[in-house]
Amino acid sequence: MKNEYENLELSLCPGLRFCGVDEVGRGPLAGDVVTAAVVLPDGYFCPELTDSKKLSERKREQLFEMILTDAEDYCIARCSVEEIDQYNIFQATMMAMVRAVRGLKKIPEFALIDGNKIPSSLPCDAKAIVKGDGRVQAISAASILAKVTRDRELVELDQQYPEYGFARHKGYPTKEHLTALSRYGITPVHRTSYAPVQAAIKQAPSLQIQESLL
Repeated sequence: MKNEYENLELSLCPGLRFCGVDEVGRGPLAGDVVTAAVVLPDGYFCPELTDSKKLSERKREQLFEMILTDAEDYCIARCSVEEIDQYNIFQATMMAMVRAVRGLKKIPEFALIDGNKIPSSLPCDAKAIVKGDGRVQAISAASILAKVTRDRELVELDQQYPEYGFARHKGYPTKEHLTALSRYGITPVHRTSYAPVQAAIKQAPSLQIQESLL
């Protein structure tokens, strides 16, 4: 497994200082989209690093702390709900990825981006890697940092808006979440550009923002 990672990274950016970049939160109806960029030490390998979605919450939390300690450099960035609604989720995700790379202490020579799109305005050359969070260690690390950060924020939002169940579904359009939207209306952390949220506004315009929850 280690050789597979090393061979891929060497073939993509031989001899270059590179970062891995990933995002979390494109699909949810609420909350920011969060990104991370991670530079790992040359030759670094941890067999437990993989796509954050394949890991238990406990394991992600453990690896999160390990990455913060072991990484040569990292940055966690985001685009807000307001930016998502203004620019659309794709553009907001690209912007957040650029912010993560630009937020590193030292701009790398190359960036490996999870997915099939490369953000414009990156400060370095880059390549998109489909399913890169399971193929490149630095992207795996970025995936974990972004996932744990966003999940923690949704748990905090659950304290503020307990009716919506954010701690359980993390803002995704589950049956529980959609039922809550229908019953209580939207909150300031909901993405009004998303169809299910728009439907909730039309259904109960007087409950567009729950004043009792502010």
